[in-house]
Amino acid sequence: MREIVLDTETTGLDVNNGDRIIEIGIVELKNHVQTGNYFHYYLNPERESDFQALKIHGLTSEFLKDKPKFADIVDQFVNFISDSKIIIHNASFDVGFINTELRKCNKTELCEDSVIDTLLLAKKKFVGQSVSLDSLCRKFNLDISHREIHGAIKDAKLLAQVYLELIGGKQTKLNFNGGDINSDLDIEDTLLNIETLYKNNQTRTRKNIYLNTYDNELHKKSIEKIPNSIWNELKY
Repeated sequence: MREIVLDTETTGLDVNNGDRIIEIGIVELKNHVQTGNYFHYYLNPERESDFQALKIHGLTSEFLKDKPKFADIVDQFVNFISDSKIIIHNASFDVGFINTELRKCNKTELCEDSVIDTLLLAKKKFVGQSVSLDSLCRKFNLDISHREIHGAIKDAKLLAQVYLELIGGKQTKLNFNGGDINSDLDIEDTLLNIETLYKNNQTRTRKNIYLNTYDNELHKKSIEKIPNSIWNELKY
């Protein structure tokens, strides 16, 4: 199953007032694992970013002036998305901007049925709590120390991890004895590491457990009533 996780940065918050996309980042998931395949472009919006937006993304007009326009990369964008499910945080915002750009290029707009909004998933899971991307990363102990300035590809990678946590998806790695083991390793390798774990484990101190004799007698009488019970083969 192929899914893609998408994020954008924009010149401002109001697409109806002419704000445009200046960065788009997408990472690919297959069977809930990041493949390393991605789509990323900085874009020339042909307008200035407003001051508040510039403080968030830090992408100046000087930096963006020689970057491609959305129309220059639209075919690559459409091909990369294909018919995959699209994971977005606060989807109405990003979809609004993307569909505006697609309309300008006479391309088919994104269908709402193909979009999964992690903001809605998070609101159901954490009722009444903050569900911003930063807040969710903190809830799931994801490193956001490098997120002083937002970036679309950076945030798409973080959102991919958040999405997997929200849906209880498969782990991308397991950890035995401090070493990383990818979940896609075959089962033999994984079992060998489990065996090593137990071989290296120190013997635990035996603890005395005192049984209630009355409860023990009740237990004996109960299991005697079980037909063909395995307990009859054991001594206790």
